[in-house]
Amino acid sequence: MPPGPWKSRFWVGGLLLWLSVGSSGDAPPTPQPKCADFQNANVFEGTDLKVQFLLFVPSNPNCGKLVEGSSDLQNSGFNATLGTKLIIHGFSVLGTKPSWIDKFIRTLLRATNANVIAVDWIYGSTGVYFSAVKNVIKLSLKICLFLNKLLVLGVSESSIHIIGVSLGAHVGGMVGQLFGGQLGQITGLDPAGPEYTGASVEERLDAGDARFVEAIHTDTDNFGIRIPVGHVDYFVNGGQDQPGCPTYFYAGYSYLICDHMRAVHLYISALENSCPLMAFPCDSYKAFLAGHCLDCFNPFLLSCPRIGLVEQGGVKIEPLPKEVKVYLLTTSKAPYCMHHSLVEFHLKELRKKDTNIEVTFLSSNVSFSSRITIPKQQLHGKGIIAHATPQCQINQVKFKFQSSNRVWKKDRTTIIGRFCTALLPVNHREKVICLPEPVNLQASVTASHDLKIACV
Repeated sequence: MPPGPWKSRFWVGGLLLWLSVGSSGDAPPTPQPKCADFQNANVFEGTDLKVQFLLFVPSNPNCGKLVEGSSDLQNSGFNATLGTKLIIHGFSVLGTKPSWIDKFIRTLLRATNANVIAVDWIYGSTGVYFSAVKNVIKLSLKICLFLNKLLVLGVSESSIHIIGVSLGAHVGGMVGQLFGGQLGQITGLDPAGPEYTGASVEERLDAGDARFVEAIHTDTDNFGIRIPVGHVDYFVNGGQDQPGCPTYFYAGYSYLICDHMRAVHLYISALENSCPLMAFPCDSYKAFLAGHCLDCFNPFLLSCPRIGLVEQGGVKIEPLPKEVKVYLLTTSKAPYCMHHSLVEFHLKELRKKDTNIEVTFLSSNVSFSSRITIPKQQLHGKGIIAHATPQCQINQVKFKFQSSNRVWKKDRTTIIGRFCTALLPVNHREKVICLPEPVNLQASVTASHDLKIACV
């Protein structure tokens, strides 16, 4: 046996002795492979598809290992007995590593004991958006070949969870379709809209692509898809303009991308925090805000869906319904979660015009407002108010009966009614709490009442 690079040989008394060079005569540790990172491209290099698969494991969440074949996987700490999360980014304007990916991977590994594999297709996703779209099929085939290597190692299809961002969501859908819809889960984070809103289910993400498909919509009026594409589709703040995002073009790139990327940050926040991002099924955002959808009985049998790693989003029925639109309101920054309460006002007498009442919850100098509209010739109106503070910490409620806008004289109209509220989901009327005394309101005058709700 010839000496290796770290061994020396000596002749002592006619005997050949092999000595290891190192402290205390021990063999030096096996060199660890270097951490791999995403590639960088530019608009002139962004047409070729140069795919990398980077493995991150719980024991070393900050160091990606480049894995191509089964031997790479086995030597890099991949555990076939754990679940596997595959993250697929979307179109890249600048040809650089996604700014959110490192935090996403670390948070995911803290939240669950799993293998996390980031799919780096920076080259194929950079340049012109429509060129990136053309690469979706080729990328999907490459991912399928890679996943087949996992199956050879004993990974089950049902343990694979694809998380696709924007264009990556449709890549995940195509991969799931090629596996006959047998992958465990696909999560689409604001699936891309351009080129996909009118596409067939074979070309885009849809509920048939995995055993459970969910999508979080935050930019349906721009870069995101407008239609439901999963079993459960979260339309956050209606799915369009997100609180805290710039509303004017002078904000530049942030104006263009903030709403679209909010889905990513919402998902990361859901992994980091215990406060639930719970949503409620409804026909439309307008109907939700008007208080017409208060529970999750239809179609979820009271199992309200939640964003995060909850199995099937917390939905406990089989078979799963498809393309259910669910709605929730959020704050402008992490952790984003809000509590949703029904607010109701019951007039003592009918009026010949609509009655608009602004309702404000107050807690520790923080306020949350909503509006109740009671149609003319009706006694009852309701709405939804979202509040970051738990309902039992709300200590005061304010009312302002909107004036009829009489310019020539002050509006002295008064109304009397009863105010009630309940934390969503409202499964039965026993949860509704009403103020003990009638509320008297004069137009344009703010009235305050104490609100006492026991903590559960």
